[in-house]
Amino acid sequence: MSYDPPPSHPYPPPDSSPSYNTYDTYPWQPQQQPEPPERRPQRHTALGHHSDLRVLRTAYRWQRRVATLTALGYFTLFLILSAFAPSFMTSTVTDGLPTGLLLALIQVPVTWLAIALYEQTARRRVDPIADRIRKLAELDAKRESAR
Repeated sequence: MSYDPPPSHPYPPPDSSPSYNTYDTYPWQPQQQPEPPERRPQRHTALGHHSDLRVLRTAYRWQRRVATLTALGYFTLFLILSAFAPSFMTSTVTDGLPTGLLLALIQVPVTWLAIALYEQTARRRVDPIADRIRKLAELDAKRESAR
């Protein structure tokens, strides 16, 4: 029986590892990111960063709020009156026409009013901004195709 002494170091030397020379750095260390190439500054702002888009979103948001609050506000008022003011809702306006029925019938014109407000704010505020953005987008497309 022969006795072999233990090696001086339990791991092989780094030169003998096949993967040691294949990496510039160790795989768990972060790699150096290459510097991005310098870009030419744009002469005009890109459409995606245009302030008109924020203005358009704001105008459209107000348009939705006005129309929604008109229709839902009246309906909520009707429900609150029905729940908490039954004597008012059952009182008569004319012979045989209770106030609750009259207010319920008025919901149809209020819905038409909400639609009309939506259309008016679209024509007056939202559409001109959208048209301006559309024209700018066409100009940007022409500039890009000219390059």
